[in-house]
Amino acid sequence: MKYIGLILKNPFRNKTRSSLAIIGIAIGIATIVALGLVTGGLKASTENTLKSGGAEITVIQAGTSGFQSGSINATRVTDIKNISGVKDATGVLRTSAKVEGSTSSGFGGFQINGVDSSKLNLMGIDSVNGTIYSNSSANEIILGKNAAQDINKTVGDTITLFGKDFKITGIFETGNFMQDGGAFMPLGRLQNLTDNQKISYIAVKVKENANVTQVSQTIQNTYPDELSTTTAADQAGRINQGLSFIDTATWAISLLAIVIGGVGVINTMIMSVYERTREIGVLKAVGWRSRRILGMILGESIVLTLIAALVGIILGIVGVEVLLSITPSTQGIIEPAYSLELFVRALGIAFLVGIIGGIYPAYRASRLAPTEALRYE
Repeated sequence: MKYIGLILKNPFRNKTRSSLAIIGIAIGIATIVALGLVTGGLKASTENTLKSGGAEITVIQAGTSGFQSGSINATRVTDIKNISGVKDATGVLRTSAKVEGSTSSGFGGFQINGVDSSKLNLMGIDSVNGTIYSNSSANEIILGKNAAQDINKTVGDTITLFGKDFKITGIFETGNFMQDGGAFMPLGRLQNLTDNQKISYIAVKVKENANVTQVSQTIQNTYPDELSTTTAADQAGRINQGLSFIDTATWAISLLAIVIGGVGVINTMIMSVYERTREIGVLKAVGWRSRRILGMILGESIVLTLIAALVGIILGIVGVEVLLSITPSTQGIIEPAYSLELFVRALGIAFLVGIIGGIYPAYRASRLAPTEALRYE
């Protein structure tokens, strides 16, 4: 049998032991791939949110942490428009409600935003498949693309909220997973439905030659105990900070996979060398050099780990797809990010485990004296 053929076949002479080693390494690789797919998707979603356009500054009530919990007097919109550097501003009332007849509620509940139809561009909605709603008292609403898919609705359908039927006049897509998972309707209509004449936050667009940070600080300084501001860049920075922790965890798991996988491969290959001591002695007796023996054992170790990598990659992909498909609340929010870098990293780690795990058994095998190896029982 040819040299390469021996390297490919020898790892499976003891199928049970090799299978266990492959499974152990594959679990580690699958974890790395799954986390990489999810974190990559979250990063892409964050970038889309940052690039979705619209307002650069969000003004919230001081002392509150979320856009939905604020209660701001609507007259502040006019006041903020008069601040230097502000091009436009609009008040937004955000609330959540149950979609009657639907079991899906989306991430954090089905969010409904009340905004004047002429200000939808400040929310990053530049175009709509269909038409936007009118600011009359008619029950009209537009849905984000993810929300429409989630509750299986399209333009012309009706959706029941607050006990009333709303006609879906359009479907929009901004790239912001929070907005695309919710809906927009006229501000006045939502205020009447919720019996709340205040607004949750104010979206502010700055002039082209204005500095976003300075304008943001000016708003905050003008209403120090009443309003607080955050910019799109601030929000993206906070999300990226959270993702960096996941990245660190991914690398820690990678290191753990190398250590555990390396120990498993060492054990597998040492046992293999012990069982084949006489065979190795014969090979050396017929003229095989030590480095040829070393290369064969090391190659067998790498074959094991690369097979484990392929199994792990498939397990990771299938696991993420299944997990996302059975958790509707994540649909439209997390899209697995398939990248060549991720798969190359998984294969690289497996290759490294193969080298680390196989180097010692290979060295031992290459140092066996033919006469002693042939006497081995």
